[in-house]
Amino acid sequence: MLNQAVLVGRIVQDPELRETENGNKIANVTLAVPRSFKNASGEYETDFISCVLWKGVAESTVEYCKKGDLVGVKGRIQTRDVTLDDDTHKKYVEVVAEKVTFLSNKGKEE
Repeated sequence: MLNQAVLVGRIVQDPELRETENGNKIANVTLAVPRSFKNASGEYETDFISCVLWKGVAESTVEYCKKGDLVGVKGRIQTRDVTLDDDTHKKYVEVVAEKVTFLSNKGKEE
């Protein structure tokens, strides 16, 4: 079996480092990834893909990346079921990053 994802996109908002109860470092980022084809209206749509970063990958991404930066993410897709306070269930699909490559920063806009 193979479960591998490779994405290139821009970070939607500044990543923040958190720590789990076990002491592991974690960060979540959302990547804006434009599709490579136009829709019926002749426009390129964008997918917003949630990524989970652990330990050293999380620490270095939080240190060196910010909103608008272009990154490459290599990882695997996972699903997670969460029970909310009102006993409803929600399923999350996310990419667990094994490697993040810093491709370019957006730079300062004047």
